[in-house]
Amino acid sequence: MTEEQTVIPLLEPREGIPPVVEDTAGLARVVDRFATGDGPVAVDAERASGYRYGNRAYLVQLRRAGAGTALIDPVFLPDLSALNAAVAEAEIVLHAASQDLPCLSEVGFRPRRMFDTELAGRLLGYERVGLGTMVETVLGLRLEKGHSAADWSTRPLPEDWLRYAALDVEVLVELRDVLHRQLKDSGKLAWAEEEFAAVLATPSPTPRSDPWRRTSGIHKVRNVRALAIVRELWTMRDEIAREKDLAPGRVLPDAAIVTAALDVPRTKKALTEISAFTGRSARRYMSDWLAAVSRARALPDNQLPQPNLPSDGPPPANRWADRDPAAAKRLAAARNVVAILAEKHHMPAENLLQPDAIRRLTWDPPQDTGEEPVGERLRSLGARPWQIALTARLLSEALSRL
Repeated sequence: MTEEQTVIPLLEPREGIPPVVEDTAGLARVVDRFATGDGPVAVDAERASGYRYGNRAYLVQLRRAGAGTALIDPVFLPDLSALNAAVAEAEIVLHAASQDLPCLSEVGFRPRRMFDTELAGRLLGYERVGLGTMVETVLGLRLEKGHSAADWSTRPLPEDWLRYAALDVEVLVELRDVLHRQLKDSGKLAWAEEEFAAVLATPSPTPRSDPWRRTSGIHKVRNVRALAIVRELWTMRDEIAREKDLAPGRVLPDAAIVTAALDVPRTKKALTEISAFTGRSARRYMSDWLAAVSRARALPDNQLPQPNLPSDGPPPANRWADRDPAAAKRLAAARNVVAILAEKHHMPAENLLQPDAIRRLTWDPPQDTGEEPVGERLRSLGARPWQIALTARLLSEALSRL
């Protein structure tokens, strides 16, 4: 789209807002329609992140030529495997697929082939790849994005939310078609297909052994007794959040956990003097919070958490210069190679080669830094064939010079 072209607001779905499908009979009709439709299937899902526990889908939207748009409530219909089977041979079009695939998998919708319009935009060098921006830039249409952060567990869903949800898949296939042509014209289509396949093949993440260590602000906590308080409060909050089906941050913010670990309150009064504990939900469980702090204070030394978990990866890059100056030089050289290549191919460096692969390669390089051993190491680190073909020789040369 050029600057002179007029941007057209996309205000209503072409066939109007479809009714939300909430029963098996309605789902069966959707399955029949989409089984006989044509071409790719646009799919999106709405969650209630920040409101509910976990990241389950609360609305699934689909659109296909010849089938129209469907809005499905997975709260009432938690098994979409029949729909998945009906479109099994079709290409599924998503935007930022890695965000939606986990919750779609939970309801039995698992694509075999996929086109990710956000990832395509990154490979093509678009500076901003949000769906609204991409639709406007590529198609000259403006999507209203006012409800992306809404509480989609709300029932019944307001009409303007449903309009927004239907519009999210309204032109997704059209966007895919233009991006597909651009990928083909730029010689990047095979790269994109490898990336899409890699996203689909990515296994579900294994649960973290110590998820409480992800508490925002935990870096301020300097001793193991205080870390034990973080662990106990985090665990208590998680149990309450799971039971009440609330996002943990709505039960107790991370800031409250960290402040309590630093202040070590011994009474309810001391807890109430911490501003982050003054929220209505936090006040409701004062006895639980105080009991968690008391448990941490009473733990024997041999049950206190270690300051840091052992890691199989390299240390943070900002420490390399002190710990291993040679590795720091390798990292700088490799990053420079990837940055130059990324600029040449008009894409972000992190899409040309994963930053973690660069760090691991340069922290512990193969003994032989020839092109083939470097390529094998990159492959073992998850790099795709197209990435290895572009980077292995130049990385080999850079490492061999040091």
